[in-house]
Amino acid sequence: MASHSQVLVEEKSSVRILTFNRPKKLNALSFNMISRLLQLYLAYEEDPSVKLVILKGQGRAFCAGGDIPPIVRDILQGKWRRGADYFNVGYTAHYVSATYRKVQVSILNGIVMGAGAGLSTHGRFRIATENTVFAMPETALGHFPDVGASYFLSRLPGFFGEYVGLTGARLDGPDMLACGLATHFVPSTRLTALEADLCKVGSSDQTFVSTILDAYAEYPHLRQKSAYHRQDLNLFPLSRLDVIDRCFSKRKVEEIISALEREVTQEPDDWILATIQALEKASPSCLKITLRSIREGRFQGVGQCFIREYRMVCHVMKGDLSKDFMEGCRAILIDKDRNPKWEPRRLEDVKDSMVDQYFERVEGEEGWEDLKFPPRNNLPALAIAAKL
Repeated sequence: MASHSQVLVEEKSSVRILTFNRPKKLNALSFNMISRLLQLYLAYEEDPSVKLVILKGQGRAFCAGGDIPPIVRDILQGKWRRGADYFNVGYTAHYVSATYRKVQVSILNGIVMGAGAGLSTHGRFRIATENTVFAMPETALGHFPDVGASYFLSRLPGFFGEYVGLTGARLDGPDMLACGLATHFVPSTRLTALEADLCKVGSSDQTFVSTILDAYAEYPHLRQKSAYHRQDLNLFPLSRLDVIDRCFSKRKVEEIISALEREVTQEPDDWILATIQALEKASPSCLKITLRSIREGRFQGVGQCFIREYRMVCHVMKGDLSKDFMEGCRAILIDKDRNPKWEPRRLEDVKDSMVDQYFERVEGEEGWEDLKFPPRNNLPALAIAAKL
């Protein structure tokens, strides 16, 4: 089966190593892959001989996101519900990862985007390296950061999550460690030895895993141009984190952009200009639903975030409120002219009433239901999927 060749399984004593094996596609997550992963997660959870699950990717990516072209083809054929099924299974797998009773270690030695972020960030341990590139670039594609991003982005320090989610900014390994998206930084040359030591773990007590990871971990310096850098204010009067907190704390996207424009008039800076340009290139509709999604995620458990995001993604797939997802896929993935024609074109034309509709149940669709999860035991209070 394709799913078996695309997710390789190694059994080493009480450890299971799952390797995404679509290197030419940057390990983009197919429906078969995510279904297989969910099946393995649930089986390992019930198997007392399995103590630790390691996730990694073949080639230069951990996982660059979902496999979008098949979803686009289904929508073009009037079968958006197939895309919804993909997200249903995917979100369930991410939720199981977030509430997993076994220890999970994700080795992020390469590109981590979209669904790759969901598969790793909800797990207990995330290992970044000097090769790691993290991003949630969905707003430029006519989509919104999903896979539980409204939960994990909203919990980053200050308003850094809004910055990452709205702009699609790329973070490297040191950035991920600094903001908390990664739990450890390990040079790629030491990964083989680290993996060998992890395979000796014979206990489900995560302190054993933590001790091993700590022995390999380093604390790298942030790049001078890192958005997470708190610069020496004697040399650099502009602290990017302070700018992010001042601007991305605003209530509306329009106010965020205006605040950034005020900053750049007071202190000309290429990074602020690039941030404004990223926002101006993104789908106005998706910027607004993204900001609201992250803000709501601050006050919701991870299960609630997935249920809400599933409603949102079904509206995106259905295209009843906006066709921006299909237009973004056309411009970025199909024609590759990188010149999407968003509709509405301007932020001020995206009314609050339109944004509201993304957060409502999908009505008038026979058989459509809210996302439902497999039974989970001994969940922490924050993870409980209360009804919306």
